[in-house]
Amino acid sequence: METMQEWFSAGFGDTLLRFFVCLIVNWSIVQFLYFRKSRRRDFYFTFIIISVAIYFLVYLMMGMDRGKATMGVGLGLFGIFSIMRYRTDTMPVREMTYLFVVVCLSVVHAMAAASGLDNNETLSGTPLPELLVIDAITIAAIVIFEQILKVETTKLIQYDRIELVKPEKRAELIADLEQRLGIKVLDVQVGGIDFLRDMAMLKITYVADDKGRNDVDHQTKIKKTQYEDM
Repeated sequence: METMQEWFSAGFGDTLLRFFVCLIVNWSIVQFLYFRKSRRRDFYFTFIIISVAIYFLVYLMMGMDRGKATMGVGLGLFGIFSIMRYRTDTMPVREMTYLFVVVCLSVVHAMAAASGLDNNETLSGTPLPELLVIDAITIAAIVIFEQILKVETTKLIQYDRIELVKPEKRAELIADLEQRLGIKVLDVQVGGIDFLRDMAMLKITYVADDKGRNDVDHQTKIKKTQYEDM
């Protein structure tokens, strides 16, 4: 027992408990609220791994003196998000919102766990039930607004019949897209038009089941490496 106490600091068991609670909450948000509609596995991986990393990063930084920890956590998170912002592709607003949610919950749980010990190494921080209430309120807010604001599936298409992009031929354009794609088209937005190659870029909104979604949906531009997946 003495050896175990030398290996681990006091209250580490409570820290792990709060971590698993945080991980389960963030996983539930990503799995049942985000991934169920978006079907983007790349962001699924990003959300979960960042949630784990941020939790332990904040927890260890909060182990310093209170004043230094507050400044250190702020500068550390600012640096992390700066790297993510300028070294990666532009992230859609919805994905950025979910990332912000999982990061905030990880920070809240980690700071509550790190502040759970006073100078006498006795638990005195935020009780776990209070964190569960915060988690429940966050999940409820996401569920409510996901129901109110329906997320529709979009896709970019290079279209060859530019004579149909005229406003008066909109119905014929939609009918042609539905016949060629085999999907129910809800809306069509015309982007760039290339008369030299008789090609127009269309952004279509359509009805898709879970199997119809993939990682290239909802993108605002097409990368050369993704042409084979379109």
